[in-house]
Amino acid sequence: QVQLVESGGGLVQAGGSLRLSCAFSGRTFSSYEMGWFRQAPGKEREFVAAITWDGGNPYYQDSVKGRFTISRDNAKNTVYLQMNSLKPEDTAVYYCAARRGATMGPNYYDIDYWGKGTLVTVSS
Repeated sequence: QVQLVESGGGLVQAGGSLRLSCAFSGRTFSSYEMGWFRQAPGKEREFVAAITWDGGNPYYQDSVKGRFTISRDNAKNTVYLQMNSLKPEDTAVYYCAARRGATMGPNYYDIDYWGKGTLVTVSS
């Protein structure tokens, strides 16, 4: 079955950068649209970014546009989230997500597979 394993989270000061990685295994990576969601304390899980099977058509939540960049390397079965100009409100557990054979959108209930999450903490 599909497994998603995130890495790259940590503590960073406001204005800093982090790059998250998600390693995919178990099925054909290129058959899945990939994305990232996040969940802050006391908040609902929310969509961050998504990317199509071929690495095109990236889509972002408005609050991260211009700061975050999603990408994927199908040869490495890995999806990335480059996060720049981080803000304290970006603090959350970030989850890698996979959706098979359909466009990934902002609804968490559409996701087929989830990673266990990696914590990003942005200090002021």
